Amino acid sequence: MISNQILQSTIEGLQSITRVDICVMDTEGTVQASTFANPETYENAANAFVDSPADSMALQGCQFFKVFDENQLEYVVIVKGDSDDVYMIGKMAAFHVQNLLVAYKERYDKDNFVKNLLLDNLLLVDIYNRAKKLHIETDVRRVVYIIETKNDKDVNALETVRGLFSAKTKDFVTAVDEKNIIIVKEVKPGEDYEDLDKTAKTILDMLNTEAMAKVHVAYGTIVNEIKDVSRSYKEAKMALDVGKIFYEDRKIVAYGSLGIGRLIYQLPMPLCKMFIREIFDGKSPDEFDEETLSTINKFFENSLNVSETSRQLYIHRNTLVYRLDKLQKSTNLDLRVFDDAITFKIALMVVKYMNYMQSLDY
Repeated sequence: MISNQILQSTIEGLQSITRVDICVMDTEGTVQASTFANPETYENAANAFVDSPADSMALQGCQFFKVFDENQLEYVVIVKGDSDDVYMIGKMAAFHVQNLLVAYKERYDKDNFVKNLLLDNLLLVDIYNRAKKLHIETDVRRVVYIIETKNDKDVNALETVRGLFSAKTKDFVTAVDEKNIIIVKEVKPGEDYEDLDKTAKTILDMLNTEAMAKVHVAYGTIVNEIKDVSRSYKEAKMALDVGKIFYEDRKIVAYGSLGIGRLIYQLPMPLCKMFIREIFDGKSPDEFDEETLSTINKFFENSLNVSETSRQLYIHRNTLVYRLDKLQKSTNLDLRVFDDAITFKIALMVVKYMNYMQSLDY
């Protein structure tokens, strides 16, 4: 159904051009939009017109017209006056409302189709049949973006995103839950992942400045067929989750840049617990003091370079060596040895993942 605001705006535009007052009622005689005062006085006349077989009728000095949607009566358009010119204006107004119905129904149908496509609720044959019916190309390169907003049902953010992509007829903006806005975007020939990242930055900047919304943006990989759009959506969802666990400082996360975090995210919890028990002998990196953790993180940031790490920590090289020796005694892992460093790094990420999953249970 068309919103009352759209109907009001439409008939006000027609009234300003024709200088003829117009009212739109539903089939119950309830006023949806009007350019004149007290349109309720025509409620009984409208109800009588609805029950009549006529498509148009002159009553109480006005012209009444029916607006159908696939043979189903949806609206009654009333125009003040009974001249031939007023009749023609009334026909034009009814025709305009009819076209709005078609456009809004198509938009709703497309939105519904895209939601079911993302959620894998359609059979393969239904995907192509419905896409053809809705005039949606099936062999266009596409990618799925997910925008997570801080607040539930952030209408401003949703409208800002729709405004950004409204001119691009092959792009779709929808939402399947309370917090996430989803964009199914066409990827033109020649565009690559660098271009996708630029689009993500544009979305982020636009929402930060116009909608005043703090958001995270994630996107999947490019797919070539409409049937694979759901895969790009699942990838974007995973990128959003993995980003929260391992890359908290990133506002934009691409599925293709998740690295080892993507692998750890798919590990079963019992396997993670067993791995941590074996590496730390029942202990947990959470038990390390702040000094030890900052030393470890800085050492990894500097690619296991002792001199550079000690310089950035403003400590003597021997102090850093002492800390690393102390850590080796408690864990049997020497971070100066590449294999041990890799094991320790993975263990830290596994613990982060475990803590995140446990937080979801509460």
